[in-house]
Amino acid sequence: MGMGSSALPSSETPAWWVVCLCAQWCGTCREYQGVFEELARAWPQVRFEWVDVEDEEEAVGDVDVETFPTILIADGQVARFLGPVLPQAQVLGRMLQAMQGDSRTPAADTQAQALFQRIAASR
Repeated sequence: MGMGSSALPSSETPAWWVVCLCAQWCGTCREYQGVFEELARAWPQVRFEWVDVEDEEEAVGDVDVETFPTILIADGQVARFLGPVLPQAQVLGRMLQAMQGDSRTPAADTQAQALFQRIAASR
C-alpha cells in the first residue's frame, strides 16, 4: 500500500480520530453535523467519524452519553478526550490543535479507551 510515496509510514504517525457521539433525534446534533463535516474537510489528516449512539449501541457499549454532542478524541492509539463539547467549530478545532501540539496530553480514562477501541474495531 502506498509504496514509494513520500508519506511517512503510518506506524510512525497514527492518524488522529475525532468521533462524534450523537443521536438522530437530537436537534443540536443535526445542526452540528454540518460543523463536523466542515472540520473534517479542514483537517484531512484526521479521521472524523459520526457515531449514532442508537444505531451503534454495540460500539458505544456502556458509555453513558448524557450531553450531545459528546466527542471522543484519540491519537490513533490512545484516547485523549471524551466529553461533551460546545457545538461550535472553533471549539473542537482548538482542542485538536492543542492536543496534537502537546504529546504530553494525558490519556483519557479506561472507559474512553475501551470506547475508542470498540469504535475503531467497528470501522
